[in-house]
Amino acid sequence: MMKNHIILILFALFSTTLLSCNNSKEIGLQLWSVRADMADDAVATIQQVGEIGYDFVEAAGYADGKFYGMEPLEFKRVLNENGLRFLSSHTGQHLPDDENWEQTMQWWETCIDAHAKAGVEYIVKPSMDDKGYGSLEDLQRYCDYFNTIGEMCAAKGIEFGYHNHDKEFETVDGITRYDYMLQNTDPDKVFFQLDLYWITVGGKDPVDYFEEYPGRFTLWHVKDEKELGESGMMDFERMFANSGKAGMKHIIVEVERYNFEPLVSVEKSYDFLMEAEYVK
Repeated sequence: MMKNHIILILFALFSTTLLSCNNSKEIGLQLWSVRADMADDAVATIQQVGEIGYDFVEAAGYADGKFYGMEPLEFKRVLNENGLRFLSSHTGQHLPDDENWEQTMQWWETCIDAHAKAGVEYIVKPSMDDKGYGSLEDLQRYCDYFNTIGEMCAAKGIEFGYHNHDKEFETVDGITRYDYMLQNTDPDKVFFQLDLYWITVGGKDPVDYFEEYPGRFTLWHVKDEKELGESGMMDFERMFANSGKAGMKHIIVEVERYNFEPLVSVEKSYDFLMEAEYVK
């Protein structure tokens, strides 16, 4: 009887340790993945995201000082009540013309204040407009603009970054746009959120960038054609093996196209990462 009791205790300890190890992974969700659900019922969707097991979110719903129509502290409260942190946010204004510069800077001040009030650690500009994909002169203006916004964010304790798509890996005058941006933004003011799927679609190897520009890729968008692992084209294991070179601190799931309902797809993607031994 005593022997059986000891076995049960050891099994319980082993199970608790295993569960603790599994839960040591921190995985976030870009809420654009469930954009229709957020538009329909943000609070209920946040509850479901928390129940899946995600640790934090990256918002994609800032406007006029609010997040998905909620005041900063209210949105933070809803997240926290469902076991989620408000880590990051996709938002921003495109490069303004000279006559709109002051108005755009005022917009940024309001935006940064709202994010600081909500306790956000990262603000990420999710794209550029056509000017960013034109001449190198215009791209340089974007780089200068990002340095300015990064300095404004840093003054409020927030880091500022840029998120790529595939067009950043096209060349202008023999120079790859993404390389130009990395070389002409201040590492103390601008980090890069590397979208692993879009760089692959753009024909480049993320590991090459980790080696060429170590430490610049603070956040990752872990993405596939649909759910994670669905396409067979993404060598996530090799990418994660080089996460130290990248300077990666947080991984964020984003699902833009689906085989299932969006909440099912993001749960399958979460499970994929939880089961992947190479994700620490």
